[in-house]
Amino acid sequence: MKKVQSIYRSLTLLLAGLAAALASWAQINTDQVVNIGRNALYFEDYILAIQYFNQAIKAKPFLAEPYFYRSVAKISLEDYRGAEQDAGMAIERNPFIVDAYQVRGVARQNMGNFKEALQDYDEGLKLMPEDKNMLMNRAVCETELKNYDEAQQTFERLLQLDRRNDRAYIGLAQMNLARKDSTAALENLNKSIALSKNNAAAYVMRAEIATRTRHDFESAVADMDSAIMLEPRYAGYFINRAYMKYNIDDYFGAMADYDYAIGLDPTSIEAHFNRGLLRAEVGDNNKAISDFSFVLKKNSSNFMALYNRALLHMRTRQFREAVQDFTAILKKYPNFEAGYMARGEAKRRMGDVKGSEADMEKAMAIFRRNKTHVSNFNPAEIEATAAVKKAEQRALNGDRDEPETAEEIMERFNTLLTVNDKDPVKPEYANRQRGHIQNDNIEVEPMPMFMLSYYAKDNKLNGNTYYIREIGDVNETRLLPGTLTLVGGEPQLGEEDIQRHFANIEYYNSLLSGAKPRSIDYFARGIDYLLVKNPEAAISDADAAIRLSGQFMLAYFLRADAHYLQYRMAQKRDASTDELLTGAPDAKSQAMLRQRQDVTNLDLMLADLDQVLKLSPKNVFAHYNKGNVYMLQGDFTSAISCYTTAIELKPDLGEAYYNRGLMYLRMGNKEMGVADLSKAGELGVLPSYNVLKRMSR
Repeated sequence: MKKVQSIYRSLTLLLAGLAAALASWAQINTDQVVNIGRNALYFEDYILAIQYFNQAIKAKPFLAEPYFYRSVAKISLEDYRGAEQDAGMAIERNPFIVDAYQVRGVARQNMGNFKEALQDYDEGLKLMPEDKNMLMNRAVCETELKNYDEAQQTFERLLQLDRRNDRAYIGLAQMNLARKDSTAALENLNKSIALSKNNAAAYVMRAEIATRTRHDFESAVADMDSAIMLEPRYAGYFINRAYMKYNIDDYFGAMADYDYAIGLDPTSIEAHFNRGLLRAEVGDNNKAISDFSFVLKKNSSNFMALYNRALLHMRTRQFREAVQDFTAILKKYPNFEAGYMARGEAKRRMGDVKGSEADMEKAMAIFRRNKTHVSNFNPAEIEATAAVKKAEQRALNGDRDEPETAEEIMERFNTLLTVNDKDPVKPEYANRQRGHIQNDNIEVEPMPMFMLSYYAKDNKLNGNTYYIREIGDVNETRLLPGTLTLVGGEPQLGEEDIQRHFANIEYYNSLLSGAKPRSIDYFARGIDYLLVKNPEAAISDADAAIRLSGQFMLAYFLRADAHYLQYRMAQKRDASTDELLTGAPDAKSQAMLRQRQDVTNLDLMLADLDQVLKLSPKNVFAHYNKGNVYMLQGDFTSAISCYTTAIELKPDLGEAYYNRGLMYLRMGNKEMGVADLSKAGELGVLPSYNVLKRMSR
């Protein structure tokens, strides 16, 4: 059965009736803002809609309506925690909004909080006893909680209201499968398909029954064909059909399905792993190795991929790689005699006679200890048995995973990869700020440093600009060639802009050579040097400005920016020269020298930011930038502390929530990380929803 969120796609249809009941609460301007937000919802501009509802909430936080609509936008972006909180806020302000109970119930249901979701549906049904969606959702929750009799009664109540509800029969089938009654489940699915031939979930479940209970792979393939016709962009269907085709010896068809699944979802571990097994079986060994390597890059703890690749490396005479793989295997299973023998053979083929003999001796010692001459230890079998037990346990738990450990959260976050967006079918709006932006393939990167600039970059979603008092004071003097501001990241300048800054530099060169030097003139030239990517000159000018005026806070901020630019430029140079230096006699010493330079730049930046905060303790952007420096140094605890201070000073700084959320995930704290990413998304930081989706299970 498909995920809960796909079952309740009609949720946004609840919007139309609610506005009239609540509109009288708001004044005209608030009404207008909320109505524009609703229009954005209808056009699936969820991020933009959230920003309008933010404005309404800020103006009149006692209104229920904007919280409710914002919860709908968030649930559409799969931000279930945020949707739950907003729906709760709407209910606190008006406990008679039926739809808010449903939104919060759906959010909780998607997070696996079935008991709380059930409570919401019960409250909603008290107000609207014949709401079909809530009855359906309630029955599904009862099934998940193994309250099968209650689920049966709820499904029957739903069918009394609507005898032609094909989704109710799918729910009944799911419940009967949970009860191990596949015959009743099959009858339910046949009824659902008879009522509507347009529900892919019914065909998929019927194919599953045919596969597991009757081993009728041909009819299963026919049902998967129907499901794929209805939803041709879902990679999982092709993976399932490939398995079924394999079981009727259609190897070519199975391979084609795996290839197509990977084309739809290039990051699919399941498709790559299964294709690797099939390639190995048909003798396409090098391509099989490529698939297993992909799996291991995504999940280094996938033992079966490692084991199969080790065998294939031996088969293809790639002995050095085989040694590496068997070493990893033996680290986990140090009593694997055949593993030592295989590694010993690979070492012998490489000419490492001493290493080969040592491995063979280890194998013999294990044989002597076990009093046997034949290896009876099979780690692949152990891993397979453990996987089966885990699957059985998941079935007993209602197909829910055990809670992730901190280590598992850290590993999954650290393996989020960027893939090329090869999907030829684009949404109607080719706009990264619209629609289901959580599905975009983006690189997971923290929000950048705030830097001094003349080029303001307003947040187009929430209209935020970044301002500190000292910048306003400097701008009022009109001694700078432009209006100074703060921007996130390094601005990209055009040729005309660059030429203008070089002209400014020439002007200040002339001015400083003839007149009595002023700190503001050095500062101004330093800004120009910074913008044309000359950090050394910018640092020199900042030094001069500080010598003339030790209390000039912005000069320290400028110098910190310049040190960061030095660090960034060094990182780019290192990336381009590492390959050239590989194998050079002094490669190691040069790498260490570059690393020391990076550390120095970051330490100097911290020192300048500390000086900024000494002169301006409530400078929120200095606290934020310090957090970024600590993050680059790997000190995640200190980074979180800095971001927390920045948030306390400026509660709408979405960038700080986003970066703090990433740090929590790096440390394995999923609950805090998800909460921060949800808030960052609410404040207009678009990548938040992508990370939330990719970290969801």
